[in-house]
Amino acid sequence: MTASSVSPSLGPSLGPSLGPATALTVPDPDRVERDERLVRRRFWQKLRANLHRVPFLEELLAAYFCATDPATPYRAKAILLAALAYFVLPFDAVPDWLLIAGFTDDAAVLAAAVQTVRTNLTPVHWMRAKQALRAETGGAETGGGETGQTD
Repeated sequence: MTASSVSPSLGPSLGPSLGPATALTVPDPDRVERDERLVRRRFWQKLRANLHRVPFLEELLAAYFCATDPATPYRAKAILLAALAYFVLPFDAVPDWLLIAGFTDDAAVLAAAVQTVRTNLTPVHWMRAKQALRAETGGAETGGGETGQTD
């Protein structure tokens, strides 16, 4: 990916300074590739081990399906993969094993990522998330999140 193939609104690292309000940069392709390998390797195991503790399952699954969709633009994929990698990593700001607060940091990171790329989350991603959630929970949905709204 070259700087010219990315929208100039992505930030000052792409050429002339665009001002302090546009501090986003082009994602590092090596980092995105590492994040994708990590997420693909650990996502389902971490999800299944914490089904009863994660209140944002539907958003998590929709983000996963969007991030692994070949049609998702690179920048959106990079943002979602970074958030999903944060979820699957065993060490983060608030340890996941803490009963009440364990996944609050993961939820905040995921919410920020989903909000940033919400236009890339298609109805198909939300539908696949709902189907996967039903399959993983045996029909008893445990996630208390969004209902697939992409406003």
